[in-house]
Amino acid sequence: MKSDFLKYQAQTTPHPLALEISRAEGSYIYDSNNKAYLDFIAGVSACTLGHNHPKVVHAIKNQLDQYLHVMVYGEYIQKPAVELTKLLAKNLPEPLETTYLTNSGTEAIEGALKLAKRATGRHEIIAAHKAYHGNTMGSMSIMGFEERKQAFRPLLPHIRFIAFNDENDLECITEQTACVILETIQGGAGFITPNHNYLKQVKERCEAVGALLILDEIQPGIGRTGKLFSFEHYNCIPDILVSGKGLGGGMPIGAFTASSKLMNLLSDSPKLGHITTFGGHPVIAASALATLQEVTESHIMAEALEKEALFRKLLVHPLIKAIRGKGLMLAIMTDSADIASDLILKCQEKGLLLFWLLFEPKAVRITPPLTISNEEITQGCSIIVDTLNEIQN
Repeated sequence: MKSDFLKYQAQTTPHPLALEISRAEGSYIYDSNNKAYLDFIAGVSACTLGHNHPKVVHAIKNQLDQYLHVMVYGEYIQKPAVELTKLLAKNLPEPLETTYLTNSGTEAIEGALKLAKRATGRHEIIAAHKAYHGNTMGSMSIMGFEERKQAFRPLLPHIRFIAFNDENDLECITEQTACVILETIQGGAGFITPNHNYLKQVKERCEAVGALLILDEIQPGIGRTGKLFSFEHYNCIPDILVSGKGLGGGMPIGAFTASSKLMNLLSDSPKLGHITTFGGHPVIAASALATLQEVTESHIMAEALEKEALFRKLLVHPLIKAIRGKGLMLAIMTDSADIASDLILKCQEKGLLLFWLLFEPKAVRITPPLTISNEEITQGCSIIVDTLNEIQN
């Protein structure tokens, strides 16, 4: 199987981890030898309720018995998509009330950028250095990391970059700016949280010049930081909200949400301003609906902050220089890329799954399912500390 994987399936790096998966349940993934791995990655923040959550599986199976794809997005009334977008609106502040469902986070970013240009009639887009918003051509254009995109130029024109958390750069936002797009918490850069009132100041500047603010919550959204969306921590409501990853409950999804007035612009002048065949797919929408219901009706959002405190209490070691992030979106910061890689690879051997971040080689990702237990956290942290002792010695 490994040789076929390397030969027939396109690779993203020269050295994939190549763990052969047989099944997954709860906080554990099992390989082809039935070895259990405690999962501190959650599919890169995607498996909000862990693996094979019974409510999600039930929703998927129930929808499978009704119908699969029947029509391109937006033409037919399909109950799972309607109920999902309605529940999102119920749990979001005004004016975020209308949602366009897509196949992935990066497609949702593309749609959000198009909407901002359509609404303002402007061309300039401002993003942040070390930003990551996806890997399609538009999303890559606003990636703030030249090394990853230089081979694919030319990209979109009229893109400017500002430093995240730097108030002095806000003057770069002008009457030429269609939108500012930021990750509420920068992911690939090392789980950088916004400084006090930074996002509010960005929004105020956007309002002053007539630009729109897009917040990318693809990774921190859906309860991961202790709120349904992390912007709720920072006194800032975006004009356009982008979500994905954890919304799908393990199924592929993206979404962008705005006021009805804004979103209606995509339906006319020109018509079909954004179209997709499989966006809002009924099986995926059913999975997302079950996920969102569980997140909003249970206590796991509040527990995310309690679990963060437990991680911070247990992960104390001379090789850990800091722990960045919020809730269950955490990054262990080490002194070097070698230490980070050693920790990730040695922990996998011991049955604990950790992972890298895109642009910060000294960081180690900790983004477990929100359903992870305190006992599992304690077990995983013990493996991390023991492994760091080995590396130190």
